[in-house]
Amino acid sequence: MIPRSYPRVRMRTKARWAPWWALAVIGLGVLADHGVIDLPSGPTPTTTRPAVGAAPPGRAASSEIPAAYLRAYQHAARHCPGLPWTVLAAIGKHESDHGRSPLPGVRSGANSAGAAGPMQLGIGGKAGPTWQHYGDGIPGHVYQISPAADAAARKLCGDGARGGRDLPGALFAYNHSPAYVARVLATARRYQAGGPR
Repeated sequence: MIPRSYPRVRMRTKARWAPWWALAVIGLGVLADHGVIDLPSGPTPTTTRPAVGAAPPGRAASSEIPAAYLRAYQHAARHCPGLPWTVLAAIGKHESDHGRSPLPGVRSGANSAGAAGPMQLGIGGKAGPTWQHYGDGIPGHVYQISPAADAAARKLCGDGARGGRDLPGALFAYNHSPAYVARVLATARRYQAGGPR
């Protein structure tokens, strides 16, 4: 039962405003799906805490990585036991500056090799069908950090990173450049708490 003190709104007023509210909710959903805005998925923590069993972020990670990206990297690392979240964060840094790069393929489309999203996963062409194999099956999610980081973790795990078995080999399979592997590993060390600055 509705309390008497509750304000009464006429049905005609409700019917007049309902389509506008629905349109606003749908519009926000579309903007969030395309990465234009970042809607909170729950209560926002006051401090960034690492995932259970994950190393805490170092000073460099805390200052360079947006909070939503940091949470995504830490969560995605759980898909591959032994894969440090700092490696995923280092890939995100070198591939797209954690989604901030204005280069083609980061927020829409693909680069000249056929890679897309903040983790630059292959969606075809020279980069191959990485997203089709390791992604969540929704093409537009390659541009969102959580599904993209999850897919990158699954790919690295499949390429030898499980249990830390062959992390350099898994990184080389991700990007066929020894210099890339060295840069990612150096950045991952820098992102660790107590790591080099």
